[in-house]
Amino acid sequence: MSDYNFKEIESKWQQIWSDSQVYKAEIDKKKPKFYALDMFPYPSGSGLHVGHPLGYIATDIVSRFKRLKGFNVLHPMGFDSFGLPAEQYAIQTGQHPAVTTEENIKRYKYQLKNLGFSFDWSKEVQTSSPDFYKWTQWITIKLFNSWYDFKTDKARPISEIIEILEKEGNGNISSAHSDDTPTINEVAWNEYNETERSEFLLNYRLAYRADTTVNWCPALGTVLSNDEVKDGFSERGGHPVERQVMSQWNMRISAYADRLLSGLDTIDWPEPMKEMQRNWIGKSIGAEFFFEVENSAERIHVFTTRIDTIYGVTYVAIAPESDLVETLTTEEQKKEVETYVDIAKNRSERERMSDVKTISGVFTGSYVIHPFSGQKLPIWVADYVLAGYGTGAVMAVPAGDQRDYDFSKYFNLPIPAIVDIANIEEEADPTKEGKMINSGFLNGLTYEDAIATAINKLKELGIGKAKIQYRMRDAIYARQRYWGEPFPVYFKNGIPTPLPLEDLPLELPNIDEYKPTQSGEPPLGRAKDWKYKNQYEYELSTMPGWAGSSWYFFRYMDAHNDKEFVSKEAQNYWQNVDLYIGGSEHATGHLLYSRFWTKFLYDRGLVTVDEPFKKLVNQGMIQGRSSFVYAARTTFNDIHPDFDHVELPEIFLSKNIAEQIQDHKEHVDMREYVMSIIDYEIDKLNETHAGLNLTIDNIDLKAISKIHVDVSFVKNDILDVKAFKNWRPSLKGAIVIPERSGEYICGFEVEKMSKSKYNVVNPDDMIAQFGADTLRLYEMFLGPLEQFKPWNTNGIDGVYKFLRKFWNLAHQGGAFKVSEGNPSPDSLKALHKTIKKVEEDIENLSLNTSVSAFMICVNELTAQKCNNRQILEGLTLILSPFAPHITEEIWHKLGNKKSVNKATFPTFNPDYLKEDSYDYPIMVNGKMRAKITFSLDMSNDDMEKAVLANEIIQKWMEGKQPKKVIVVPKKIVNVVV
Repeated sequence: MSDYNFKEIESKWQQIWSDSQVYKAEIDKKKPKFYALDMFPYPSGSGLHVGHPLGYIATDIVSRFKRLKGFNVLHPMGFDSFGLPAEQYAIQTGQHPAVTTEENIKRYKYQLKNLGFSFDWSKEVQTSSPDFYKWTQWITIKLFNSWYDFKTDKARPISEIIEILEKEGNGNISSAHSDDTPTINEVAWNEYNETERSEFLLNYRLAYRADTTVNWCPALGTVLSNDEVKDGFSERGGHPVERQVMSQWNMRISAYADRLLSGLDTIDWPEPMKEMQRNWIGKSIGAEFFFEVENSAERIHVFTTRIDTIYGVTYVAIAPESDLVETLTTEEQKKEVETYVDIAKNRSERERMSDVKTISGVFTGSYVIHPFSGQKLPIWVADYVLAGYGTGAVMAVPAGDQRDYDFSKYFNLPIPAIVDIANIEEEADPTKEGKMINSGFLNGLTYEDAIATAINKLKELGIGKAKIQYRMRDAIYARQRYWGEPFPVYFKNGIPTPLPLEDLPLELPNIDEYKPTQSGEPPLGRAKDWKYKNQYEYELSTMPGWAGSSWYFFRYMDAHNDKEFVSKEAQNYWQNVDLYIGGSEHATGHLLYSRFWTKFLYDRGLVTVDEPFKKLVNQGMIQGRSSFVYAARTTFNDIHPDFDHVELPEIFLSKNIAEQIQDHKEHVDMREYVMSIIDYEIDKLNETHAGLNLTIDNIDLKAISKIHVDVSFVKNDILDVKAFKNWRPSLKGAIVIPERSGEYICGFEVEKMSKSKYNVVNPDDMIAQFGADTLRLYEMFLGPLEQFKPWNTNGIDGVYKFLRKFWNLAHQGGAFKVSEGNPSPDSLKALHKTIKKVEEDIENLSLNTSVSAFMICVNELTAQKCNNRQILEGLTLILSPFAPHITEEIWHKLGNKKSVNKATFPTFNPDYLKEDSYDYPIMVNGKMRAKITFSLDMSNDDMEKAVLANEIIQKWMEGKQPKKVIVVPKKIVNVVV
């Protein structure tokens, strides 16, 4: 039998594909386009594990399938190569992040090419390349030079708002702008000097600089986004994070809140992903009004979606970061408030929003006046109120809001009822049913009527109005680190001024260290003589990690254009991404910012689409199958100082022994078995070290710990004891107690693949052992693409055997051999039902069931001893998206000159699935006595005659006449006697 030499085959075709650039995509208006994209990876130093390629394999299958279906496919790959890990490594080692990144990218590319992906590498992008980030800088300048006009509902050039300001001021401008933007007329504007105009325009620019409360991490020397902070610590490194007010660059993404929300209805994304973005954007329809502060000119503005409950307000709470805290705190409360604020404001916003169990707050000593009842209400500082959301203050209605209810219970504040049917004895009741009570002029009104009446009253009093509000805030667009895109901005008399296009890219300068300066400036403050035209200071912050990933999908369309970020021709042809596959963890980061940038580019006439990704699929995670050994806690007798160098042995029990002991089910002979092995090993140690005289004072077999062990030492849960002992020096003398069978059985758990759990499986190892085609098929075979599933190396052998079986269909007696002529009906049926199944599965991304269909087909053809050319060509074509190397080899052996990638997917013919006969079970008085095959066009009468004439049926009728014969076509024949 001719061997399936996957190493030779895969190496050969990968080289041929690379040399011929078979996957290179060019604009071809004669063909429909298909743009398939994976979320590009950050090139970490550890490379890929077997979980990483899952989404790439799925996208590759679809891309190859679409080529076979006549589409012009763009399927590129690149690297999101700016990132904090490379910078942290640079801080530790002094090695420039670019060097580390380049090495890591080489490693990734080697691994990706090893898997046979049909990437168009000629369009590779790297976000850390100046050729790429030149255009990130250019788009940032475009954002800086734009404002959002709500009247036209789009971004416009900043020059157009300047014209309006010159003619009439900003009184009639409906725009996205900073909350504290003053209203001015044209006279005031025209009297402003250059600096004043620049500062005023920052209130409108979509990229702007402003004082912002940020997550500052001193250890990392940078500002972190909310999703990079967990429980007050940095996600990377676990360093403390403080809340500070700093001058930061921001993106006015809030201008696009409503369009980002409504746009979700136009795209084919998973509903949970859409819901995450809806919640993040957080549209609320309600009212905004203010409370007067007693004996003060201050006002506290609040927003509420339940103005109907205004008579249930018992206190007002403000955020710890609020500027009002200092103003409203009385002298008697000052110390207590300051202590509370110092603690509260250093908790991250995410933690404060999610931690509903911790109740804390402090009374300021001041009061507001209820706008309708005139009642005095206390003002509290509470960390469940966020400065950046809404007005930074809330009207507390404990009867209708659980957090207000819990706060009131904790601090013994009143909880008045305001809805007649609400039950508030044990918890808040936010019902919208029933009628208002204890609510002044709102008494007796329903929810809808009370809302309308209360808003009208606010308007009448001149203290409020109806309002739509969004939870989403503007995005901080700066990091105080080195390894990121430099801001294309210099400061002239303190005014941020963008660089002209001809001076882009502004490249990162070389610096001596990658840490902040001693005076606290970002690392770029270390750059010597780094000034625009040797005169003006550059911005020292760099852009955040999401800058390049917010538009990279357009660059793939025209990756080497040095005149524009993408040509109109290329973008008009490729439009946007048809299929995007990646992780759900990017819901409120990359995926949201990409939609924002695309809508902005669309507004400015730079692209023809306002959504980047038509269809999004979130692949599940391939989890690791961790293995464990069981360590017993022991103590030994005192050791003489002369033997301090001797490593005392650790003791490891096999799984079944450990579990029996822990469950108190061990027998006396089990304990004797364990102790005999321990005594034997200790005697050997004493012989090796004369005078050691080691004994066990105590072995507490009930104090057993599970310890992760490298999965490469484990096969079918059996530990390679020799490899285990060679793993670490401390294990060389370990006492390993196996089962009585002589095998050491490990425990296992399914959990996230991680180096710390020693359960990472390297795809290079799998490819070396089984081949890339096997690995590709196996990852798909593990289960539905979107689901989490455990990796188990033991199962991959079955897929490898399937590919050998497929190979053997075309090989006999050590040589390639196929038959000519017309295939049998059974072979055509086996092939065409598989064609139908695979085509449907790929369109639906049900790729795991396709692999099963291939296995069934090959088994059927093997049983039929089919090696027909026509059948093998069809099977080779439909298998090629999944297993490209072996199919390319077979395809060429079948005599085809062009690549299988240039062929056409076979057409399903339903005629081959039609049956011309059926095997009928024949029942006599309800019991099956025979099976008879009848033609499908045979009449019921003829079938009845044939059944009654059958010798077997006559035997069971025992000479009796049938009372009736029931024929159910394509089901059953029942003879009743």
